[in-house]
This record gives sequence, C-alpha cells and structure tokens, in this order.
Amino acid sequence: MQQKDVFYRTWPLRFWNWLDKRYALQEFLHALVDVPIPRSANTLYLGGITLFLFGIQAITGILLSIYYQPTPENAYGSILFIMNDVRFGWLIRSIHAWGANLMIIFCILHLLRVFVQGAYKPPRELTWMAGVLLLMLTLGFGFTGYLLPWDQRAFWATTVGSEIAGAIPLVGQAALNFLRGGPEITALTLSRFFGTHVLVLPVGLALLVAIHLVMVHQQGLADPTEPTGSPDDLLQEGAEGSRVGGSDDH
Repeated sequence: MQQKDVFYRTWPLRFWNWLDKRYALQEFLHALVDVPIPRSANTLYLGGITLFLFGIQAITGILLSIYYQPTPENAYGSILFIMNDVRFGWLIRSIHAWGANLMIIFCILHLLRVFVQGAYKPPRELTWMAGVLLLMLTLGFGFTGYLLPWDQRAFWATTVGSEIAGAIPLVGQAALNFLRGGPEITALTLSRFFGTHVLVLPVGLALLVAIHLVMVHQQGLADPTEPTGSPDDLLQEGAEGSRVGGSDDH
C-alpha cells in the first residue's frame, strides 16, 4: 500500500523529469517568465487583468456556442433556452456579458496607464501600436457580439452602429455593405457577425496578444525614472553633451 502511495506521489515528477531531459522545459519556462521589472514600474496589473478576462470570455463563449443557433428564426429562442433551461446557463451568459464590458474597460485603463507613464515612447512604439490594435479588436468583439441575441435592442443598435460606418467619406457605403453583407440587416448580417465574433476576432486577438507579450518580454517593462528614447538617440545626446562640456572647458 505504501509503495502504491509513493508511486502516485512521484509519477508526475518522474514524467516531468522525463520530458525535461528531452525538451529542456525548465529552460523554456524560465525564458518565458524571466522579464526585467524595474522597482519603479507600477503597472497596476491592468494588462494581466485584461488577459485574464480574455480567457474568461473564451471559455464562456465556447460554452455558449454549444447551444446558440445563429439564425433569425432561432437566435433569440436559443438565448432564452440558455437562460432558462441550461444548467447554470444564466450564470455563464451573465459572466460573458459582464466580462465583455470589463475587458473593454480594463483594456482602456491599461492603455491610459501606459500613456500617462510615457511607456509608449521609443523603443516601445511598436508595442504601443500592438496595444492600440488590441483595443480595436476588443471593441470589435463588443460590436459583433451585441447583435447575436437578435432582439429589438440588438437590431437597432447594430443599425445605428453600421450607419455610423456608412457615414465615412468616400468609403462609407462600401463599409456599410461590408458590415451588413448588403444594404440591410438580414440573416446574412447575423451569420457574418457570428462568424467574425467566434472565429476571425479570437484568432486575430490571440495572435496579436502573443506578439504583444513577446515584445514586452524582449524589451522588459519601461522604467519611469529613466530617460526614454532609442539607444542611438541616447548615444547621440551623450556625444553632444560631451562636446558641449569639452568646449566649456576651453
């Protein structure tokens, strides 16, 4: 009996060591988490909270898609079925709805924190641009998901939102037709929004999050107490300062 207990306690460690010898997993994990963090950096954990909420949205969205039917005849009925008949369906949908709002809020707060602390300046301008694109995709999640219940509020809110895109000069009509799949909101609009919401945007956001995290990992977090700028700019400023100092000595 004791031998079995020892085996059950040690086999995960043995399996981990077996994998580690073949794939150097410990070195890989250390490389992933080893990011320089200045003592003066104060991120408020806003980026991590946003990433956590994205994970919650992915899990609850997958659970909702099991029962949701993206057709005008069945969309609203499937929402009622989720809310009333599926066990904990009301909770999963509520978490998904509130999580969407919180994800947008924390993504905006994260960008504001970066802007206020000046962490968007060189050499982190591409990281900042990736963050702005992530905000755009997050807003796209909210816009495409709002139509899916296919009730009066969702229909008219999408009508107003798509008409705003249609007011863009020169390309407005093309943008309107692209969003709706035609001049009016129809079943094609619903299927287009559903496909974008569950396929296009998640894949795009996941790839961009990976790129964003790699950028942060390679550059580390910005130190608000240190001067910003590219290394070439800082070297040039240092050289100019030394020339000015040399002329004063003479």
